[in-house]
Amino acid sequence: MPNETDTEIGRRLSVVSPIRSMATVRQVSGAVLKKPFALSGMATGWVAETAARPQTATPQLAELSFPTMELYAMPAATAALLDDAAVDIENWIASEVDIAFGEQEGTAFVSGDGTNKPKGFLSYTNVAEASWSWGNIGYVATGAAGAFKASGPSDTLIDTIYALKAGHRQNAAFVMNRRTQAEIRKFKDADGNYLWRPPAVAGQQASLMGFSIAEAEDMPDIGANSTAIAFGNFAAGYLVVDRTGVRVLRDPYSAKPYVLFYTTKRVGGGVQNFEAIKLIKFAAS
Repeated sequence: MPNETDTEIGRRLSVVSPIRSMATVRQVSGAVLKKPFALSGMATGWVAETAARPQTATPQLAELSFPTMELYAMPAATAALLDDAAVDIENWIASEVDIAFGEQEGTAFVSGDGTNKPKGFLSYTNVAEASWSWGNIGYVATGAAGAFKASGPSDTLIDTIYALKAGHRQNAAFVMNRRTQAEIRKFKDADGNYLWRPPAVAGQQASLMGFSIAEAEDMPDIGANSTAIAFGNFAAGYLVVDRTGVRVLRDPYSAKPYVLFYTTKRVGGGVQNFEAIKLIKFAAS
């Protein structure tokens, strides 16, 4: 019997961060998006009927800058392979690059340092929630280094939930990796009921204390001083900036007999509202 080749190429399961789907995504026509943000609202005051009306304080504006960075790949295949292969190698390369781009940018949205890549929300300075100020990400400590506290571990989750203002809390979600979620899933209330709830309908997300859970493998594991759990309104808190879509240049000339698939994408990202995202830090304080 003749040998047969399957026309589909298998691959390992790809894990792409959900941050893009949770964040606000903006298409831009320039290299940098500059966003003004009001740090304080209008000042007002009560006055008597005939009292003087002095000038009130002017709101403060901050300018946030979101540059777009270039993500690239340049795989190669011989012209003969493209012509003779039993599978569509060109389409396979394109799909693989697209998945790889998703993995790379997903990691950057979480932990990127901002140098030639987007700046992840974990890369900003984090401070204790009691000392929070604009430009920093507030955190709530678990009370034990590298673990939840032994007594009432779920209290840390409650403190984190209410560290957010009500307007952000309505659309907030927990973000953690699967190993942290496995630890959280064991939490029970005083009646022995699990705090973690499975999705009510297929395709939906699990919930924790009434808030959805997004599983992001780029989040760190539980460890000493790690910020393994984030909670916030990521649509308000994080901004993804797309300059162009994915571009592919098919180059059969530069490296004969290989055909190069020069693929690029320009994307940026960063925190746009520092009060909309909170972290849980596995530390004593």
